[in-house]
Amino acid sequence: MLVLVTGGAGFIGSHIVRALVEAGHGVRVLDVRPPAPPQFPPGVASVCGDARDRAVVEEALRGVDAVCHQAAMVGLGRDFDDAPAYVGCNDLGTAVLLAVMARLRVSELVLAGSMVYYGEGHYDCARHGTVRPGPRLVADLDAGRFEPVCPRCGDPLTPGLVPEDAPPDPRNVYAATKVAQEHLAAAWARATGGRAVALRYHNVYGPGMPRDTPYAGVASLFRSALAHGEPPRVFEDGGQLRDFVHVADVAAANLAAADAVGAALPAGTLRAYNVGSGSPHTVGEMATALADACGGPEPVVTGEYRLGDVRHITASSSRLREELGWLPRVPFAAGMREFAKAPLRGQASAPR
Repeated sequence: MLVLVTGGAGFIGSHIVRALVEAGHGVRVLDVRPPAPPQFPPGVASVCGDARDRAVVEEALRGVDAVCHQAAMVGLGRDFDDAPAYVGCNDLGTAVLLAVMARLRVSELVLAGSMVYYGEGHYDCARHGTVRPGPRLVADLDAGRFEPVCPRCGDPLTPGLVPEDAPPDPRNVYAATKVAQEHLAAAWARATGGRAVALRYHNVYGPGMPRDTPYAGVASLFRSALAHGEPPRVFEDGGQLRDFVHVADVAAANLAAADAVGAALPAGTLRAYNVGSGSPHTVGEMATALADACGGPEPVVTGEYRLGDVRHITASSSRLREELGWLPRVPFAAGMREFAKAPLRGQASAPR
């Protein structure tokens, strides 16, 4: 089939393009950046333009069977002044894409979702079972009290794996736009009889990540610091749990979803899947693994925090494994050793 990959010149999108081509699919790319000649495999067509431009999107969608929608502005951003840019790029761009898909009767969508959908992850209280802590208080963060507590009794909580049926709880602007993207896709599916898969990526890392940009993920920020001979600066106490998943495994999840979406889902539905390695690690452990692989310097734990960050968020990806047959292939230690030496992209603009 012919698959349109929006944001296909970006970090994750470019890996998806290669995975689709290697599996025998035709691929077309829509991206705001003109491609460098060796960037895509032979036979990949590209349309240069903005996903918010209907005429550009119509050109890109002609003859397409399915869409992998990766184009987005990513990361926590600098401050709330970024809000209009996030909403315009992520939500307006998605709305335009879906409107043109409806008109051209393109009925299969794989959407790049995010773990930020959930806010904090899954927590259990010894007295009250599964609970959902509210946003952490500034006074607690200032005092170095980073762990959420039970909202009913104030006792410590045990973090666990978050399943896809956890309710949305976006805690920053980027998160709000990613939740809105899923709701738009679900509304499109109901209105048109289309089928949509939302892949909720956890912390993606790997070759080709953008460097030296405040919009990058924590792995890229640490890697960029080490490339400059500087220690990674670890916020809070470094104990934040995350699920670091290699970009090759994320690309494989998109391939599995693109192959299955037409046959596996009932018409008019959206199905969400977590995409994580299943092997949680702390941010401090990740920084140390990268520093060791790069030959130092050692990370510095700063005690600083970002108000929009959550403490622990790790994935249960059992639904993706059981329903679509996907398995992560890159273990944490090997992936970090590779990433420590892998090329990064030059300073990038915020949209991917």
